[in-house]
Amino acid sequence: MSEVVRCSIIIPVLNESAHIVEQLNALQKWRDAGHEVIVVDGGSQDNSVELARPLVDHVVDSEKGRARQMNTGAAIARHHWLVFLHIDTLFSDTAMDSLMRIFSKKEIIWGRFDVRLSGHHLLFKLVSSLMNLRSRLTGIATGDQVIFVRKTVFEEIGGFPDIALMEDISISRRLRSLAMPYCVTDSVTTSSRRWQEQGVVKTILMMWSLRLRYFFGASPATLAKRYERAPK
Repeated sequence: MSEVVRCSIIIPVLNESAHIVEQLNALQKWRDAGHEVIVVDGGSQDNSVELARPLVDHVVDSEKGRARQMNTGAAIARHHWLVFLHIDTLFSDTAMDSLMRIFSKKEIIWGRFDVRLSGHHLLFKLVSSLMNLRSRLTGIATGDQVIFVRKTVFEEIGGFPDIALMEDISISRRLRSLAMPYCVTDSVTTSSRRWQEQGVVKTILMMWSLRLRYFFGASPATLAKRYERAPK
């Protein structure tokens, strides 16, 4: 009889009290099925931790920084597969079934989902399609696409690099050297709130600029300062 494969879902948070309950409530069926949910707090000044505690298996404190937070969560994860989920991204109703089929295939070591942006702006569908196409062609995944990886492989490559930004791009490059990602066409939905608040075109140009500068060798710390100066 084959072993039931389960995963540890790791969520880095910082001051997310306005959204955290809704997002974590959506994961309760995963917990009911035996999967583990770990929230890693990077020093929230609101009540994110208190709100999260009854809705997850573990709340862990960490130094601020998405890469550090996700590595901290991975260190205590007890299941064979790690799933790195942003707090503003939601799984589809069929995502669990999709992952369980994938996790049972020994040849797959990592992957990501297609992504769609919430909201009704005409550009959102185009942006999502281009993100997914670029990822499929390059083998590079972004955090919004929910990267999943075997824990043994994650440990083998040293986890996320301890950098201030672009940790998703960097780990994708490391993983791509082992295998191209498995691309799940069952889309996850990520919030478009930043795009709407800052402006869709302005956000597109900023993200393209950051990735291009990183490609040509710009320091992640420098890029992070530019990212953090942008309106939230």
